[in-house]
Amino acid sequence: MWGLIISGILSISCAFFLWTLADKRGANTFFWAVMGAVFGPLAIPFIFFAKTNSPKDDD
Repeated sequence: MWGLIISGILSISCAFFLWTLADKRGANTFFWAVMGAVFGPLAIPFIFFAKTNSPKDDD
């Protein structure tokens, strides 16, 4: 029972962490949150290999 609770908390924490990290890097936040929820901490290294979208300067 405790293992299920801990893994749920870990999945939610990883989803939130990847959401914020993807937002800072300009990546798809929903995709990375789902990857964090499904794969947990195993998804964290892969966000660093993903392409980043640089903000466009429209000045």
